[in-house]
Amino acid sequence: MGIGELDREAHVAEGTGAGAAPRTLAEALRARGDEGLAALLRARPDLLNPVPNDLTQLATRAGTRGSVVRALERLDRFALQTAEALAVAPDPAPYAVLLALLTGDEGDPVIEAALPGAVAVLREQALVWGEDDRLRLVRTARELLSPSPQHPSPTGLGPTVAEATSGMSPGRVQEIIATAGLAATHDPVSAVAALTGLFTDRARMGALLDEAPPEALAVLDRLVWGPPYGEVTANPAPPVRWLRDRGLLLPVSARTMVLPREVALHLRGGRAHRAPEPVAPEVGVLRDHRPQVVDSAAAGQAYTALATVEELLKSWDKGGPQVLRAGGLSVRDLRRTAVALDVTEPVAAFWLELCHGAGLLAPDGEADERYAPTPAYDDWLDLPPAERWARLVTPWLASTRTPGLVGGQDAKGRALSALGPDLDRAAAPEVRHRVLGLLATLPPGAAADPETLFARLRWERPPRGSAAGAAGRAGAAGSAGPGGSGDDGPGPARPDDLRSRLARWTLAEAELLGLTGRGALSAPARALLNLPLAEAASPADEGGGVEESVAAERAATLLAPLLPEAVDHVLLQADLTAVAPGPLRRPLADALAVLADVESKGGATVYRFTPGSVRRALDSGLAASDLHAFLAAHSRTPVPQPLAYLVDDVARRHGHLRVGAASAYVRCDDDTVLGEILADRRSAALGLRRLAPTVLAAQADPASLLDGLRAMGYAPAAESAEGDVLVTRADAYRTPARTAPVPVPDGPPAPDATLLGAAVKAIRAGDRAATAVRREPAAPAPAGSLPRTSSAETLATVQAAAMTGSAVWIGYVNADGAASQRVIAPVRVEGGFVTGYDHTADEVRTYPLHRITGVAELADDQV
Repeated sequence: MGIGELDREAHVAEGTGAGAAPRTLAEALRARGDEGLAALLRARPDLLNPVPNDLTQLATRAGTRGSVVRALERLDRFALQTAEALAVAPDPAPYAVLLALLTGDEGDPVIEAALPGAVAVLREQALVWGEDDRLRLVRTARELLSPSPQHPSPTGLGPTVAEATSGMSPGRVQEIIATAGLAATHDPVSAVAALTGLFTDRARMGALLDEAPPEALAVLDRLVWGPPYGEVTANPAPPVRWLRDRGLLLPVSARTMVLPREVALHLRGGRAHRAPEPVAPEVGVLRDHRPQVVDSAAAGQAYTALATVEELLKSWDKGGPQVLRAGGLSVRDLRRTAVALDVTEPVAAFWLELCHGAGLLAPDGEADERYAPTPAYDDWLDLPPAERWARLVTPWLASTRTPGLVGGQDAKGRALSALGPDLDRAAAPEVRHRVLGLLATLPPGAAADPETLFARLRWERPPRGSAAGAAGRAGAAGSAGPGGSGDDGPGPARPDDLRSRLARWTLAEAELLGLTGRGALSAPARALLNLPLAEAASPADEGGGVEESVAAERAATLLAPLLPEAVDHVLLQADLTAVAPGPLRRPLADALAVLADVESKGGATVYRFTPGSVRRALDSGLAASDLHAFLAAHSRTPVPQPLAYLVDDVARRHGHLRVGAASAYVRCDDDTVLGEILADRRSAALGLRRLAPTVLAAQADPASLLDGLRAMGYAPAAESAEGDVLVTRADAYRTPARTAPVPVPDGPPAPDATLLGAAVKAIRAGDRAATAVRREPAAPAPAGSLPRTSSAETLATVQAAAMTGSAVWIGYVNADGAASQRVIAPVRVEGGFVTGYDHTADEVRTYPLHRITGVAELADDQV
């Protein structure tokens, strides 16, 4: 008989009325209201995939190892400590016993106030069930959290006396109880019970320990908080023998002793944990700033972020570095990018991942694959600065890409590269939102103390493995002997655990993006997170519940007045430089980037004019007169004479030489110039030879020939097969249209209210069908089998049910051959089909009569 049949029989036999205590998790779930089931499915969305057929199946799925581990990992520190205490308590445990394990003999009003909430959380998530007088931890959670040699308990407790003596000979047990001053018994069970009674009796246990040598008490002190295991020699020291002879230490192997749980709890004063943490630690304030200062600093960094992204993508405008065969960017190309941006390599990796996550950068998909800006980058450039910023930070918040991992190694020892695979961490979006949310709990302008922030995050979500396996580290440490140090469960998080590193990276990245200024959350960031604003003047500004796009629009609106205004002019200087007194408008910035090179960046960008930059402008198709007009139109100062001379001089020599394909050739009306080129030893690598007085042939290709002649100080121009000058415009290279990378989810997505309501209705309907009591036929069918009736009996029964409006139980086999049991209320029977309300599916359905294996009436109390 299956689990479902056993549960149904129990349900039928005694029911689950309001006064009946549940005997299984399924019965406990059945006693819940719809809101309680919805809360369970909301907290553990993995139980919804697929939607369980009934409550028995839901309970079975809620007890599977993978689902329980996932639920334990999402508990806060105190709820997890409560579950750990239940795992070392008797099963079932009264609430008073659980409270005593957490408060100890002295009591603790703070824990007493917090414990009901922790138990409620465990009940809501179906990790604990039963009334307060019989609290039960689900079996899988108990197996994960209970002490064992392979996986010691996070509490540091060892096995009970009964568990530690299970393999001991009866004679040895009798020797122990005799040495401990107990009367002999006739069987090992009563002997173990007597020893357990001694260790749990505070008065008698105190008297026994008063007789212990001081050295023996010192051994117990080293083991009391765990690990409870210690190594001994073949001939133990007298203090260890004294403890062993009285059962205060019990052997688990020839060289290993263990401190029984009852003894440890007595020495601890009844506490399961050394340091229970019922209250979340507060986030401390490191320093205070005026909110206006914070917003100004954040806006300045937001402007720098926009300039950095634009500079990065503009440098890859004609195609960026190649994509590695395994995906991602090479270390050499990352280093070059960092040098070009004047940042460190980890920061350069962050900007690259930011552009990739926003859909502005992608591989081009060609055979020789390279990175290049996407068409979305051009659309992004046309947006106002504040909206461009919002287009960057919104995907960053939701992205699972983790640039902080770049430079590290994966599980197989392979290097993790920027823009490469294996950089997704599903916890990243949650940590980012939580870090910024905790910053928002501080007063406006307050910067958080990072250590207190990390401590709060570790309390809300203890490091992975602390519940179901991290205590194994304590067991490994305990093998050193009784002198090992204690380990009270999770303890302080390792500095390299993933969530702590994600939080640290989030603080740094938020500062780079301008979400924070001087460590404090800015007003635009609060708007982006749908948080209330300190200066909210209307309900529309109070945040909360608005869509992501609306929140981004509100954030951009708040940021826009804080960004510097774009200017349409520069200040030309006599030293061949131009100073931009602020951010330049888009057409001016693009034109000046062709005509001059950026010499320094900051509040005022300095451009320098060189022969190469002027030649670049001429190569783009502009004439000298165009350059003079451009400079005069956009300069607030007169065009300096040296700059005018530079433009005229480069223009006069530009195109004097013509280069084409011969492999390549050079032609010039002045044969003396060609003679100079041939006589120059630097031209030897070009393989030049004279074909005619005004023509030279070259073995190099046209592009190399152009570069070689320019390096020699000439200003050649390329020409077409028709002899016309080729205009090399600065046309940007773009990838095909690409979508931004999709975040990797951390398990199934959180269900919305509509899905939860539909799932609860379906589970309820299926449970009603599964637990319905049927009338037994004359010849009872085997348990769990489908009802079997003849075609005539089936037709007659469903016709009668349709006439009386009653429900019947049917067996049904669908077109795929899958059999199922259903409870339906027929309303129409015609044409070989029966149409009725299916209680299992909670909807009206039509079934072919030839696929119904049989039909049975429900019991009278179920009609």
